[in-house]
Amino acid sequence: MEFRYASSLILEAHLPFVREFYCEDDLFRSVEEDWFFEAVSETYLPLLEVLDRLEVEHVPFRLGLSISPLLCQMLGDEHLMKKYLAFTERQIEFSQQEIERTEKQGELNELAKMHYNRILERRIVFTEQYEGNILKTIDGYRRKGKIEILAGSATHAFLPFISHNSESMQAQLEVPLSIYRRHFGGNPQGFWLPELGWIPALEPHLRAYNLSYTIIDSHGLLFGKPQPKKGSFFPVKTPGGIYILARDFYATREIEQITKDDLYLDNDRDAGYEFPPEIISKFLSTEGERHRTGIKYWPLSARSQNTIYNPQAALDKVNQYAELFMENTVNRLEEASKHMNEPPLSILAHNADTFGRFWHEGPQFIEALFRTAAKYHDFKFLNPGEYIFKQNLSSLQVVTPEFSSWGFNGYAETWLNAGNDWMYRHLIRSMERMTELAERFPDDTGLKERALNQAAREILLAQSSDWSGFLYKQDSTEYAKTQAENALRNFTTIYEALGSNYISTEWLTNLERRHNFFPNINYRVFRRKK
Repeated sequence: MEFRYASSLILEAHLPFVREFYCEDDLFRSVEEDWFFEAVSETYLPLLEVLDRLEVEHVPFRLGLSISPLLCQMLGDEHLMKKYLAFTERQIEFSQQEIERTEKQGELNELAKMHYNRILERRIVFTEQYEGNILKTIDGYRRKGKIEILAGSATHAFLPFISHNSESMQAQLEVPLSIYRRHFGGNPQGFWLPELGWIPALEPHLRAYNLSYTIIDSHGLLFGKPQPKKGSFFPVKTPGGIYILARDFYATREIEQITKDDLYLDNDRDAGYEFPPEIISKFLSTEGERHRTGIKYWPLSARSQNTIYNPQAALDKVNQYAELFMENTVNRLEEASKHMNEPPLSILAHNADTFGRFWHEGPQFIEALFRTAAKYHDFKFLNPGEYIFKQNLSSLQVVTPEFSSWGFNGYAETWLNAGNDWMYRHLIRSMERMTELAERFPDDTGLKERALNQAAREILLAQSSDWSGFLYKQDSTEYAKTQAENALRNFTTIYEALGSNYISTEWLTNLERRHNFFPNINYRVFRRKK
């Protein structure tokens, strides 16, 4: 082959469904919508800017990208994108105000100008160069072979916990594949397991939808049966023929350490939480609740000493880390290559928000990584499918990976514990009832069909792993509990209404407006396969 070592960078772009149906003027009714605004401004647009620069300068890059169906829905939602643009307008106004306020404060003034230029430039790029369509821009790179899109489950469900219910599994797979085809054309080869949740029972479902490969955490493969002879540096195939790639354990831990350097911008110390209310009035809700402005002045080191963020020092540090990371990765792959005939592969699989929304310098690190990799003649970044199909697939070892996930302790403890176990008995019962509805009303139309389709949306939303994850982390617990309870309650209301043959048209219409994802869903996806 034309390379001795390879790596795949795979990012999962996902957010829970945070859209609220309020007018654009009422920006701050929902703190959770801020997550979406921040992700667009601090993760997705910076990542595309990095790819644009690399493309113009002919620096080779490859990227695996999973975009969850819920995120696709929100990125294409006209109402939500109007609110995003209104949000950026307020950011621009506030950063201009900050430039004036800090006029005689040297370093702070320079940072205020930096934020102003960054926000303004990204808004211009988004509206003019990308024409307000991030998905279309991503698809352009897919068509060039620079990005490989991996499918994901409909609502980011933790699939091992619903794998016993074939009808829910087929809904979680079939719905996103139709969305994938609508946005990106064709059929995906790879499938992103939400939370990297794997159980052998998933294999026949992935195979049924012609999905070729997936990614699991390293321990899931290393504890597989039989033990993989080439460790986590080479794909295996399951007895049913699904190719399995495993994350590079050491690379994952190294990036976790890299993100903690004291020189980096402290993303939690936003001006919206630090300044007096009269200064950040544009980012207060009508109830006085504070919201993020996107303007930040302090590095992580400021928690222990009074310092101002130094962008150049942080960038220099990122470049140093990228070179060291590449050196460590190549050394590790070189050691692995002594025990195998094929070029070993290092899988770097992370949440996309790790590189941007949670780590301001993350996009710069990705850019530095690709630029550094270009200096290695024996090393290549490849899309995961690209690497797999360069191998002699008939010679891959057959291994059944062990039940596993990422998250605390690596065995689904994050998504099933004393803080969230209450929801599963209700969810399991509702999943059974959804199949019952699909079987009982196979050919209904009109209002009843609308109700059945909304029931399908609600049960899919209730299955989202985001709610149990938030409850475990004690993060946005009221929001998560409310979302899970409301979805289950909405489903139960529809179920009982169909049983009594009466449903409120007004109530259903309002629910359809609030939970408007998957507009083309067909509730019959929950019917039993004959």
